[in-house]
Amino acid sequence: MRRTGTVAPMDGQPLRIGIVCPYSLSLPGGVQGQVLDLARVLRRMGHEARVLGPCDGPPPEVYVTPLGNSLPTAANGSVAPLAPDPACTLRTIRTLRDEEFDVVHVHEPYVPGPPQTTVILDVAPLVATFHAAGESAAYRYLQGMIRHFASNVDINCAVSKDAAELVRRYVPGDYRIVFNGVDVPKFRDALPHPAVAPTIFFCGRHEPRKGLEQLLTAMSELPADVRLWIASDGPDTARLMAAFAGDHRVEWLGRISEDEKIARLKSASVFCAPSLHGESFGVVLLEAMAAGTPVVASDLPGYLNVARPDVDAAIVPAGDVGALAGALRRILRDGDEAQRMAVGAAARAEEFSMERLAELYLGLYREAIDARASQPHPRSRTRRAVRRMMDSVMPNAGLTSFSKELR
Repeated sequence: MRRTGTVAPMDGQPLRIGIVCPYSLSLPGGVQGQVLDLARVLRRMGHEARVLGPCDGPPPEVYVTPLGNSLPTAANGSVAPLAPDPACTLRTIRTLRDEEFDVVHVHEPYVPGPPQTTVILDVAPLVATFHAAGESAAYRYLQGMIRHFASNVDINCAVSKDAAELVRRYVPGDYRIVFNGVDVPKFRDALPHPAVAPTIFFCGRHEPRKGLEQLLTAMSELPADVRLWIASDGPDTARLMAAFAGDHRVEWLGRISEDEKIARLKSASVFCAPSLHGESFGVVLLEAMAAGTPVVASDLPGYLNVARPDVDAAIVPAGDVGALAGALRRILRDGDEAQRMAVGAAARAEEFSMERLAELYLGLYREAIDARASQPHPRSRTRRAVRRMMDSVMPNAGLTSFSKELR
């Protein structure tokens, strides 16, 4: 196992980077996309990046280490595919021990499962990124334990001021604001899916906070030739399909592959993100922008981190069906306006490129490695905690030698 106090890799030397994801990597999601794309770009840059996380099925990439199946868990007004079970904890411990990463980048570090285990284990310099905004019952209930291990993280990052504000309420500290990134070439150079009419594209979980019902209602105010593609599914799917069954302009796609999502983004006349709350950062807006597709979105602070009203997106009040229909109608009708926004959006996406984000994180990784290398002794508190965790929670897990090593 790599100890604190070891010699830091020299600048320019390739790093062994572990990236820990809290959510199932075989299911679509904003955090999962960020983790996988960041690892892909880091590997393209010559670094040995490996993603660790739950997987409900085959790993989506060769550089993913699956840690077990996920369990649907209520979180932030949605359902998150987490893996807090002891078997996943054991796999996380074994992987972190065996891989001997130079640095570990953990996303949502206090979420039960691989992230929380990684922070408690503390086997390498840690960089943490927080994504959630709004409210969190988990932070309220677990803040005592969280604060106990928070000092194990060397550098804390948040994807927006709103995300930093949430975690800072429960764990005070310095949180560096970083952006979410988009793999621009993947969207810019994609082949479009055939579209024979003006088409709106919606891609998100079918739940109240995503605003899908408001979009479907707005369709009644749009011309008869307008089509709506609806990707994904969720708890509201059956109800909304029944309620709007009479509108044959709507095509329910269900869950689609990443390649199909990108192709439809590329060919849609406009991408619509009508969310009502709970968005910390507009990654999906960036994806549409990178594809050169005009965007209509609600005026949530998370979306305004990305979209500039009337510059690269049309922004409307959240929940205002009339304003939503008006903005969609304007973009669909005015080709010059749509083209102007598409050009601005493509330029805006370049500012959030995954290459830029990877360079930013590489600087933070080396900073964390240098800081940890300057510490003369391992953190005995964490080692005792890990020993207690293994001895009490998993006494028969076959980690006797590892437990002894921590004594």
